[in-house]
Amino acid sequence: MKKWPTIIIFAILLITILVFALSFFDTFSGSSKDNEKKTNTSNRIQLTFWRNYGNAAENKAYEELVSSFEKANPHIAVNMKSILYSDYEIRLRTELAAGNPPDIMTIDSPTLALYANAGSLLSIDSFMRTEGKMEDIPVSTLKGLSYHGEIYLAPIVESSIALFYNKHLFKEAGVSFPTEDPNNPLTWDEVLEIAKKVNNPAKGIIGIDPAQGFGGGESPAYFKTPLLWQFGASVLSPDGSTASGYLDSKEAIEALRFYQNLYHKNGVAAFELPPAVFESGKLGMTVLGSWTLSDFEKNHPEFKLGEDFGITPLPKEKNQFVPNGGWALGISAKSKHPKEAWKFIKYVTGYEGMKKYVTITGDIPARYSVAEDFPKLNEYPANIFLQQAQKYSRNRPITPAYAVVSDTIKKLFEDVGIGGKDVKTSAKEAVETINTALKEIQNQ
Repeated sequence: MKKWPTIIIFAILLITILVFALSFFDTFSGSSKDNEKKTNTSNRIQLTFWRNYGNAAENKAYEELVSSFEKANPHIAVNMKSILYSDYEIRLRTELAAGNPPDIMTIDSPTLALYANAGSLLSIDSFMRTEGKMEDIPVSTLKGLSYHGEIYLAPIVESSIALFYNKHLFKEAGVSFPTEDPNNPLTWDEVLEIAKKVNNPAKGIIGIDPAQGFGGGESPAYFKTPLLWQFGASVLSPDGSTASGYLDSKEAIEALRFYQNLYHKNGVAAFELPPAVFESGKLGMTVLGSWTLSDFEKNHPEFKLGEDFGITPLPKEKNQFVPNGGWALGISAKSKHPKEAWKFIKYVTGYEGMKKYVTITGDIPARYSVAEDFPKLNEYPANIFLQQAQKYSRNRPITPAYAVVSDTIKKLFEDVGIGGKDVKTSAKEAVETINTALKEIQNQ
């Protein structure tokens, strides 16, 4: 009987030794696995990807695209950095100048020529022509992503604008609702007549905001340049070498004078607009972008499409044109991994990636095939924005001097609009400013 305590103690010691041994081997094994994971991570190709910080839907879409790409390509890590819009261009240009740019970057298409001309962007022309399925993308979109015949950026979505109108104000003025046919817009002369009927200063009602007032940034050039195109004018010559004979042509003067008359002679537009003037029922017509619909749903749910407001195509005059362009993806000329960078861009801007992006954001896809897969995009009102983008869109001038062009367009419309300055004199001054910038670039 006295042997049992000894046996029990021996058994406990044996079990303790076994547990310690198993723990030791498990720890060693786990350490090996951790080291293996670290090794695998360090062996992955690291791509840096910079993009402008967008709205919640855009941010979510890119996060999911990066995640799904990495799962399908475990040997590639995409390190995405989102930067506020107000800081993005400055920070990107600083890194480019310092020789430390990201591998992949988003570029606002009107500024493409600036980066391409400086040698900062890698031409993806050969990639696009062999693997980009270019026949699935509108020619006008591809043209806006090209410089000197070479494609530098790949698109994911497009943009478009249209004429929004207040149904209640139209009824009160006895005006019939305009067409919903994307191919049959009102003329600007017809819009003017409607604005005269709707305009009612005694009640604080403004007939029209023709091109997003007088804001800053790129908005003035985006919303106001189409008016020049619609009247048959251009900002620059086809080769981008001069503004002479184009921005001061008789067609440009006609467009600028029409715009000026809306504010001064006809008095149907206002220099200053109160907040939410359209949603509050004090503005008859306004030109807004496709993205505004989701904004109304979120911030003004009481203001309903079909009940309170309607949408008709952007007005035309001699021509039917809308602006296009948006943030597209490019590769740094200094990237050490251009093939892998292209693989990521190919996925994001290809059918699968673009469909995922559009599903989350509701934006206009840059590919015909993706658009066909969304029934809502082919129904009113989304079909107006989609068909305009596919059939009637045009690029803002593609030039390394675009920053000057954009600022000059802004000032030109302010001079003839707010200032009421002589149209021909203002156009002449604008031409001189742009030509000076073009010459400086040509002499570099």
